[in-house]
Amino acid sequence: MSDPQFLLKDRFRGYFPVIVDVETAGFNAQTDALLEVAAITTKMDEDGYLTPDKTFHYHVVPFEGANLEKAALEFNGIDPWCALRGALDESEVMKDLCKQIRKEQKDADCQRSVMVAHNAAFDLGFINAAIERSKIKRTPFHPFVSFDTTTLAGLALGQTVLVKACQAANISFDQSEAHSALYDTQKTAELYCYIVNKWHSHCGWPIPRSD
Repeated sequence: MSDPQFLLKDRFRGYFPVIVDVETAGFNAQTDALLEVAAITTKMDEDGYLTPDKTFHYHVVPFEGANLEKAALEFNGIDPWCALRGALDESEVMKDLCKQIRKEQKDADCQRSVMVAHNAAFDLGFINAAIERSKIKRTPFHPFVSFDTTTLAGLALGQTVLVKACQAANISFDQSEAHSALYDTQKTAELYCYIVNKWHSHCGWPIPRSD
């Protein structure tokens, strides 16, 4: 059997895309609590098309001294102290997430993970802050490089809001499920794969030389 023509490690110059969404108790990554994290990896089929792969999902106990903005909690509907959440300490969550992502990254023979998110600077800021508080030295994520589906959707679909971008791509979106990290990550993963695959269908890769 011949080697596959398309490999994920070759698609994004060695980066391993990981779609991430967080729910928080505010907008300040340094002071406001991280409450929920979801991450979805991707895989590539033999024809070079991306699909969502493994899912990792955690509810997070607010770190000691964390700020909890009332407006943010009302918006996402999270009760940080509800026992039914099954929340884990932030350091435990981040250590497990990093361990799982590193394993998937290694299996894909990629050099570094890159975060994919809708308004990626927000999610990357909270993940970086949580990793730093957890004293994790080997983070799989690039500290500042990210793929922002807000920008990608604006370019590919003329929409920047997640629900509108999904609708433009004919991806189902249930507004009542929105603002759950798991659901938003699932939809962002579908959107990201749709955009990358649309480019692949029209242009292929590597991009043909013009000379």
